[in-house]
Amino acid sequence: MGWVNDARGGLAEGRTVQVRPTGGSMRGRIESGQLVTIAPIDPLAVNVDDAVLVAWRGGFLLHIVKDAKGDQLLIGNNVGKINGWVPRSAVVGKVVAVED
Repeated sequence: MGWVNDARGGLAEGRTVQVRPTGGSMRGRIESGQLVTIAPIDPLAVNVDDAVLVAWRGGFLLHIVKDAKGDQLLIGNNVGKINGWVPRSAVVGKVVAVED
């Protein structure tokens, strides 16, 4: 995914990035093609209900933190699917703004 690679590159350099992710798993919170601003974040500062870019099974998801227990975060989308638990270190960045 081009937008994922763009986001990862900028975030790895410590920069805030803007991308236009596509897909329907976050509808109601982030619509396909909306401009999303993602900022680097200390994984310890991630909270429940944050939308994050997270490494997941060899790829990346822009999903919501549904629960947190110590070093583990439960990741899911905005339409009812729960993906599973990941370590906080899997978080690449946090969504800080969504606009048209």
